[in-house]
Amino acid sequence: MYGFHAHPKGTFNEVIDAATQALKTEGFGVLSDIDVAATFKARLDIERRPYRILGACNPSLANKAIAADADIGLLLPCNVVVREEDDGTVTVAFMDPVAVLDLVDRPEVSALAEDVRSRLQRVRQQLAG
Repeated sequence: MYGFHAHPKGTFNEVIDAATQALKTEGFGVLSDIDVAATFKARLDIERRPYRILGACNPSLANKAIAADADIGLLLPCNVVVREEDDGTVTVAFMDPVAVLDLVDRPEVSALAEDVRSRLQRVRQQLAG
């Protein structure tokens, strides 16, 4: 597994707002917001259901990770996908930082990854309501 999911109630935009707020409660900000559906429409003229990738970052933890390994930025930020399913429900998918950051194979990074995973799992619980 390289991720875990929540299936909150609400419209796509309501879930984006709720996810952003829940991330803030765990010290994360959204550094990037990629609207995949809009990009596909603009560049490929393909219609897709709403699909956004939020690049979430906890600056304090990211600073520790970069101090431990300067190349770790290749694996940051933590991606959170918000997508509308065929039935109109919304899924929030979280990258599992342990699965990704264990590639670094350094004990201090593994400890940070566990902390980030715990925080993201609490965000998932908030969204699950």
